Amino acid sequence: MGPVRTPPPAVMGAVEAATMGLGEGSLAHRVGCLLPSGPGARLLQLPRCVADPPVGRTPGSGRDLEGERGGGRSCGWSEALSAAVSALRAGGLVAVPTDTLYGVACSACCSAALGAVYSLKGRCQTKPLAVCLGRVADIYRYCRVRVPRELLEDLLPGPVTLVMERSGELNKDLNPFTPLVGIRIPDHAFMRDLAQKFSGPLALTSANISSQPSSLNVKEFQDLWPHLSLVIDGGPIGDMKSPECRLGSTVVDLSVPGKYRIIRPGCALTQTAAILQKKYGLVPSEEPCS
Repeated sequence: MGPVRTPPPAVMGAVEAATMGLGEGSLAHRVGCLLPSGPGARLLQLPRCVADPPVGRTPGSGRDLEGERGGGRSCGWSEALSAAVSALRAGGLVAVPTDTLYGVACSACCSAALGAVYSLKGRCQTKPLAVCLGRVADIYRYCRVRVPRELLEDLLPGPVTLVMERSGELNKDLNPFTPLVGIRIPDHAFMRDLAQKFSGPLALTSANISSQPSSLNVKEFQDLWPHLSLVIDGGPIGDMKSPECRLGSTVVDLSVPGKYRIIRPGCALTQTAAILQKKYGLVPSEEPCS
């Protein structure tokens, strides 16, 4: 890993304030990934018997999801999975359900796709994307882990984004302004299947324009559809009338040994802090988030 480029404090403050965000600007001319074109996104609906993500689970409680699929994958599930993988490998943007909100995913290895997401979100370039993976074991390839593996397994999969030092395996065009990266393993069967079948890191952000509310169903971000390759409809996520359901994941910085820092409280703050403090003895960092 080469020398770390340290951004100014104002940049780092913006970075930490929105680990799931992205900014405007374009990387589309840097590398040759095929970007989506045509009239807009194809819509695929997940089978209702397997689409519903678990609601109100604590972090790390969804490691065995096979039972939620009725013991196997339906034809519709497999079709959606194959279509999403194909779109991602072609450099497209895919709207996906997670355990917290609807998101937009792309290949973290495709710089052109990353640029397309920056433009889609219309946000400052200093607000980074998280990386979505399918297994806890994958984290060790893309991050320098300074906590016990058991801690990762207690929090993931779940509604938590863990921020750690990135390794040299990640695309340099992904959040080039920070040595850290936020890792997500959503407690959602389709997202875990997708990340595993794609066999690479997925960049992930919320499916909404900057400053607009987060999305809990696909119709809430319908204005983005023309810029997407595919929309996976997993049904409503949580209580549409509850503001708490739009908070997104809890974002916690674990890059300093023995300490943790809450970057965004999100929807799982209480249980996450309890696991970190009571079970693993981590202490809250006094360093401010911004």
